[in-house]
Amino acid sequence: MEGQDVNTSVLALPGWLRDLLASPPRAGEGVHGWLFRVARQLHAHLPAGEIVRLLETQVAQCGRHVPQGEIVAAVKDALSCAWQPSGNAAPVHVVSKWPAVNQEQRAAIIREGGKLADLWEASPVRIEDSEQHTEAIIDGLFPPAALLCCGKSNSTFDTRPREDWRGQMAGLALIVPSPMSTVEGVTKEGKPSRHTLSNTGPRRFLIVEFDTGTPDDHAALLLHLAGYGPLVLAVHSGNKSLHGWFYCASQPEDKLRRFMRYSVSLGADSKLWTRCQFCRMPDGTRDNGKRQTVFYYNPKPLEVQS
Repeated sequence: MEGQDVNTSVLALPGWLRDLLASPPRAGEGVHGWLFRVARQLHAHLPAGEIVRLLETQVAQCGRHVPQGEIVAAVKDALSCAWQPSGNAAPVHVVSKWPAVNQEQRAAIIREGGKLADLWEASPVRIEDSEQHTEAIIDGLFPPAALLCCGKSNSTFDTRPREDWRGQMAGLALIVPSPMSTVEGVTKEGKPSRHTLSNTGPRRFLIVEFDTGTPDDHAALLLHLAGYGPLVLAVHSGNKSLHGWFYCASQPEDKLRRFMRYSVSLGADSKLWTRCQFCRMPDGTRDNGKRQTVFYYNPKPLEVQS
């Protein structure tokens, strides 16, 4: 029914706009700019949600994967300068896809939950010496032949087969928590890169990070969320937050989105929903030299699936 509604809406558009909509560029020829230009015109004719669905259909064959987040961003960005036929058209509102923080519920979970010491005590595997065990942890998290995107920073990174990283992991700060599908992909600006959404494979782990509050607060929230999904790791950022790694391979995207929405309602950072988003390397080294300590490690969910 949605497809029929969109087709009906397209027929009602001006002819020149239908022609523009029917002529998306190929990858590398300005796909993102085209999304913005078309969205700017469509705001005068269609609601934002319908624009997103329509653009998704039109760019499906452009030669690269165009994530929904890129399309939603273009539609939002175009709203401030959207063309209006008379200058007084009703504004188009784009509703945030993430919930606001439920402060009352968050506070209750923190008040009644465990602390960082409890998270440590609950860990099936404990790292109790001063050595960094990054290599062994990575071996436990990913298949042997996985392509991994890792880096010292957001600007210094590479994508290589797991064995090509052997012996280097402990000195790195960042990793994409899912294997990459290819060594190189294309950014939303059409530029080649080894860290893009287009060359990130299916989700293997969903990362939940809390920035506000104390490590004890974060531990209570992660222990609570562990009742809803398999918590495999809790990694300290080397600064102020904990990263919870939840195993999610082969799970339906709508189920994972519900879990992430609930996490965000408790204060989690929604940016970690993006598959290619870097997170903290388990037992790695932050750029300030601090160790990214693993406080919780439970490889059992991975062993069950292997």
